[in-house]
Amino acid sequence: EVQLAESGGGLVQPGGSLRLSCTATGFTFNSHVMSWVRQAPGKGVEWISTLNLRNSDAEPTYAESVKGRFTISTDNGKNILYLQMNDLKPEDTAVYYCTQGLKRGQGTQVIVSS
Repeated sequence: EVQLAESGGGLVQPGGSLRLSCTATGFTFNSHVMSWVRQAPGKGVEWISTLNLRNSDAEPTYAESVKGRFTISTDNGKNILYLQMNDLKPEDTAVYYCTQGLKRGQGTQVIVSS
């Protein structure tokens, strides 16, 4: 059974940083495409970033809203997907989810506020 567990969210001031983690179990991690998405209060799901773990030469992709500030990466040996978030803005406030296909975890809340 595919299971995804996000962690690392919290309250941070504008300009601050957080690193989110997604621990994946129940499937062959490096044979899939993994993504991060987010959902802000009262809004729809927004795609953030994708990393194709099936192709070690593939470049990650990012939404324009986070490009240059967020970095997706993995620790394949531990089946963990990361999202390093720098220069956070109030508009980054959302629940963040990692996804594998149609599967996603329970999410982790990020609040950017002074």
